[in-house]
Amino acid sequence: MAELGTDLGAGLGNDAGVWTARALGAVAGAAVSLIYLLPENRREALSRFVTGVSCGLIFGGPAGIWLAERADIADAVSATDMMLAGSAAASLCAWWVLGALSRIASRYGRKSG
Repeated sequence: MAELGTDLGAGLGNDAGVWTARALGAVAGAAVSLIYLLPENRREALSRFVTGVSCGLIFGGPAGIWLAERADIADAVSATDMMLAGSAAASLCAWWVLGALSRIASRYGRKSG
C-alpha cells in the first residue's frame, strides 16, 4: 500500500473511479441491508437507506483500508477495490446498528398515553 502514501486525500480522493466505487459500494451495502431484514414501512426503509449510503460514503475509505490490512491483501488490491468493499461494509454495518436500535426502541420504548 505504499502507493497510497500517508495523504489519503491525494491517494484516494481525487480519482473519479474511486468515487464511483465509493458510491456503488455505499448503495450496494444499503440495498443488501434492506433485503437482509425487511423494513416495517417506507419511512423506515428510506431512513435506513439514506443512513447506510451516508455512512458508506463517509467511512468507506478508512473501512476499506482497515479491511484490506486485516486480511493482509492491501498490496494485492487496487484503491478502487478497497473503496468498494469498504463502502459496502460501512453501509451495511451502519444500517444494521440503526435497524437494531430502532427495533429495540419500538419494542421496549415508553408507550405514550
